[in-house]
Amino acid sequence: MVEPKRLLEKLSLSLLLGLIAAISVIVFFGWLTDEVLEGDTRAFDEATRAAVHQLASPTLTTAMRGISFFGSTQFLFPATAVIVLCFIFQHWKREAILLAVTMIGASLLNLTLKLAFKRVRPEPFFNLAAPKSFSFPSGHSLASFCFFGALAAIVNAGIKSRRLRILVLITAAVIILLIGLSRIYLGVHYATDVIAGYTAALIWIGAVKFVEDQLVRRRKGRRGEGETG
Repeated sequence: MVEPKRLLEKLSLSLLLGLIAAISVIVFFGWLTDEVLEGDTRAFDEATRAAVHQLASPTLTTAMRGISFFGSTQFLFPATAVIVLCFIFQHWKREAILLAVTMIGASLLNLTLKLAFKRVRPEPFFNLAAPKSFSFPSGHSLASFCFFGALAAIVNAGIKSRRLRILVLITAAVIILLIGLSRIYLGVHYATDVIAGYTAALIWIGAVKFVEDQLVRRRKGRRGEGETG
C-alpha cells in the first residue's frame, strides 16, 4: 500500500510536471506564431515544402489524398457523431461528452485562429484547388490530433494490457503524423501550419483534461461529504 506522504509527493510532482509541460506548449505556440507573422519561418517552410515535394509519385499522391481525407471535416464530423452515439448506447455518458466537447472546441478554436492570423495558403501541388479558408493553423492537423488522440485515450482507459495501450497510442500517433504530412505533400499547408495545428490541439486537449479532472474531484468531494454527513 502506498503511504499517504509518498502519494502526495507523486501527485505534487505530476501536477508540477503537467504545469511545466502546459506552459512550455503555450510559450512555444506563442513563439511560433510570432515567427510566422514576422516571416522568419519562410525559409524553413519553403525548404520543407520543396523536400517533401521531391518524394512525389502518382501512387504516393493517391495515398496522401486518401490519408488527408481522414483529417477532413467530411470524415471527422460524421465519425464523431457515430462514435458519440455508440458511447451513449453503451451508457458511456462521460466519454461521449468528452469526445463531443473536444471536437466542437477544436472546430471553434481552428476557426478563431485562422481568422485571427489570416495567413494566405501556399499554391497547392498536383493541380488541386486551394481551400477557401486561411492557412494557419492546419485544421486537418488540429482536428485529427484531437479526434484520434482523444479516442486513443478513451479506448486505453478500458485496456489493461500495457502493450496493447502502447500499440493504440502508436497507431493514433502515426495516423496524426501522416495526416499532417499529407497536407504538406499536397501543398495546401506550410510545415509551420501543421506544427501549429498540433500545438493548438495539445493546448486544447490539456484544457479539456484539466476541467474534466476538476469536475471529477468535485464529484468525489461531494460524495465524501454526503457519506460523512
